[in-house]
Amino acid sequence: MNLIEKDIKKYKDKIIVLNERIEVLNKLNNELAEQNRELREENDNNNELLSFLPHNAKKQINMKGGRSSLRYKMVTVLYSEVKGFAKLSEVRDTEALIDELDDFFIQFDEVVESHNIQKVRSIGDSYMSAGGIPQKNRTNPIEVIKAALVMQEYLKKMQTESKKNNRKIWNLTFGVHSGPVTAMVSGKRRKSYDIKGDTVNIASRIESACEIGEISISDITYELVKEFFVCEYSSKMPVKYKGDISVYQIKGFRPELSLGGKGKVANEKFNTRFQTIKFEDLNDYVLDRLERELPKHLYYHDFKHTIDVTIGVEIIGSGEMVSDEEMVLLKTAALFHDFGQIKGAYEHEARGCVIAREVLPEWGYSEEQITEITEIIMATKLPPKPKNLLQKIICDADLDYLGRRDMVPVSDTLYRELKVQGIIGSFNDWNKLQIKFLSMHQFFTDTAKMLRQINKEKQINRIKALITND
Repeated sequence: MNLIEKDIKKYKDKIIVLNERIEVLNKLNNELAEQNRELREENDNNNELLSFLPHNAKKQINMKGGRSSLRYKMVTVLYSEVKGFAKLSEVRDTEALIDELDDFFIQFDEVVESHNIQKVRSIGDSYMSAGGIPQKNRTNPIEVIKAALVMQEYLKKMQTESKKNNRKIWNLTFGVHSGPVTAMVSGKRRKSYDIKGDTVNIASRIESACEIGEISISDITYELVKEFFVCEYSSKMPVKYKGDISVYQIKGFRPELSLGGKGKVANEKFNTRFQTIKFEDLNDYVLDRLERELPKHLYYHDFKHTIDVTIGVEIIGSGEMVSDEEMVLLKTAALFHDFGQIKGAYEHEARGCVIAREVLPEWGYSEEQITEITEIIMATKLPPKPKNLLQKIICDADLDYLGRRDMVPVSDTLYRELKVQGIIGSFNDWNKLQIKFLSMHQFFTDTAKMLRQINKEKQINRIKALITND
């Protein structure tokens, strides 16, 4: 086999792999649209709950004595308890010790808040918080473990300082479990939350059996966080009506996901992997807003087009072998590239950048990442003039339909959209414009050229046959 034949075989194999990925992602397209509809309904439920609207059976909201309840399918409960405080109060100044404990719990409050976790209550020596309320998310098990590690390290520093001053200080235990809860909401100006259910009880049971200074988690939480943290099997614990459950101890971040491999501080690889999961929640948020806020006459630039481009950058980005972080940036830019359409078509790319700058800090994106995302978005402005690989990828994904088999029905939606806005006249005029655009258009990446260029040429010939002389 000569060199040319080897190259041909290599590209054929690459096309087969990418086509298989396209089929999988296209199936996800429809699934995402359906999930977005369901999430929008759940979001409506949340809004009704938090606004304390009257009982509405269709929304399935329960009102009990001025309090509202809502079920969450996946919440991670962190139950922690101070150990040895009572004995310390016998040998140390009680008032000073209580002040010290208050300061510790204030620090606990700050840590859980910074990790997107909701404090539930602190009574005496115990402290309970939960990730995944009031806003549902996929990252709450990881965020809860991160918060527990921060508090574990903070207490170790306090113990070291106390030892230097010949003073003793308390210990701490953590019990963590993930699962469904019922959340009770009260208060008008400042919402407070109480949660009930087996998930809370199991977290408390795990904490009560936890070794001093350790973070113990259930087998369910273990399955959700094992790719991020070092987890050691500890024991089996009997739970009423549940049988025995396995308990694990968190020993730190995985070496490959921590600075210097020491397991103490998360590195960029951890942050990228975490951000990849968090992106799915951002995806739900953006698609929900697009479906609700985009003008109804946008038959082409609807939320499905955003899904289409997000899938497109993943396909082309995989073919171009971008890094995991670059893939997150690409998919985020795809989410926001048409967001500005909610205010109007003119200069919508720039408005999308403004919205991205407002929204993305809340989702953990750095200033540098946001700047790069906005530059990727602006590259989609027609005529496209991409300056780097990521910008080339999104430009190809944005106009990917030009070389796809569904080019005709997709272009028909664009014609309807432009017709309503008075931008285009007859269908014959539209076909002439398409020929001009297709003839001038070029794909920028090798992957898009390999996948779409041939079909694009076929579309040009097909449209030419439709044009009539008038």
